[in-house]
Amino acid sequence: MPLHAKVDEIHGPAELTINPVFCQEVPPVPRHQLPAESMAPDTALQLIRDELILDGNARLNLATFVTTWMEPQAEQLMQDCLSKNMIDKDEYPQTAELERRCVNILAHLWHAPSAAPAGSDEGGAATGCSTTGSSEACMLGGLALLWRWRAARAAAGKTGPEQPNLVMGANVQVCWEKFCRYWQVEPRLVPMEPGRLHLTGPEAAVRCDENTIGVVAVLGSTMDGSYEPVAEIAAALDAHQEQTGQDIPVHVDGASGAFVAPFLAPDLEWDFRVPRVASINTSGHKFGLVYPGVGWIVWRDAAALPDDLIFNVNYLGGEMPTFALNFSRPGSQVAAQYYNFLRLGFEGYREVQRTCQEVARYLAAEIGAMGPYELLSDGSDLPVLAFRLADPQKSGYSVFDLSERLRQRGWLVPAYTFPENMQDVAVLRIVVRFGFSRDLAELLIEDLRVQVKALEAAQHEPVPLFPEGQRSAFAH
Repeated sequence: MPLHAKVDEIHGPAELTINPVFCQEVPPVPRHQLPAESMAPDTALQLIRDELILDGNARLNLATFVTTWMEPQAEQLMQDCLSKNMIDKDEYPQTAELERRCVNILAHLWHAPSAAPAGSDEGGAATGCSTTGSSEACMLGGLALLWRWRAARAAAGKTGPEQPNLVMGANVQVCWEKFCRYWQVEPRLVPMEPGRLHLTGPEAAVRCDENTIGVVAVLGSTMDGSYEPVAEIAAALDAHQEQTGQDIPVHVDGASGAFVAPFLAPDLEWDFRVPRVASINTSGHKFGLVYPGVGWIVWRDAAALPDDLIFNVNYLGGEMPTFALNFSRPGSQVAAQYYNFLRLGFEGYREVQRTCQEVARYLAAEIGAMGPYELLSDGSDLPVLAFRLADPQKSGYSVFDLSERLRQRGWLVPAYTFPENMQDVAVLRIVVRFGFSRDLAELLIEDLRVQVKALEAAQHEPVPLFPEGQRSAFAH
């Protein structure tokens, strides 16, 4: 009895094992309608992979705040949980339990009164949930503010047609403008001005009235990485209440900073230590170090989340409260968030964020010393730096020119203009995330110097992308 079958008995004719994408004539694959016939799974995989190699390298994407690297163990855990639907609390009760634990961990990190006391392993009574990302979390925070405003008006016997409004800086993420449009809330945007790139207390308070549902304070502006002064804004609203009697809550959009400030600026009071803060959201998939898409929102206590917004689902024979806009989504990101919490702990998160900040400050120092650039932020808050040409007219090129040349080397460094009132200010921004090492930062600085030199010389004559001696040429 032979122990081994012949090769052609196992694999069939040799020509059938050759990838048809590369070695056989096949009909063109339709891109905008279903193919008439099925294809082998490896063929479909190869076709899609071939297209995706045209994407930029995620590790060199300095535009995004979103996590682009996780440990292999975390990736394996996410793979294990991809088929679990977060919304099915009955079928996946332990995934729901991991979500509850994450909410309590964040509530404790942000000093929520409802969190378990320090040193206790009890669950606490934190009010919050996971979301698909910070955008959904912002929507939920805004809805709670709107419902509380409506309830206060009803309790005061006010039934007029007044339109609610929400006060925030012009530097907020577009999700807040979406919220205002979807729920017919007037957005009162405070414009940026030279020397003031985000919301301040006086600017917020002067725009508030009896129809203001709340003020949004951003902990980590996407424009320049700076923190808005939450305590100062709350103090201005305290003074406003003394004068008018209007009690206006604050929602902190901590999409990025709520996972950075607790570790790098523990004495900064921006969270629930500020009594006027009603709710906080964050992105687990940004400095929470999880792949896209998970966000979190936590309220100060159960009273800050109106009961009318909560739905109850059957959960292990009881009732499980839920509040979200999205329904089905995989449990993988929640499991990965809990993995990070266990794996890193407080000290691990602090070390990761500290390293990111040190790399950002190194980049800021090197760029500031180059000469033609002016720093608008240097990584002192978020590990983010923004810079512009000190004299665009004298330079003879724009930040958009530099961004394009860096892209040809693989670096994705965004160039953009500021919002209304400062639209003539064009900047470059670099976000330093977990996985962007000091070594990569040094390579970026080297390329930046080369391209700046080339752009400055190009005012006199065309300059190739690579200087003489570094250009490649075909050799037999």
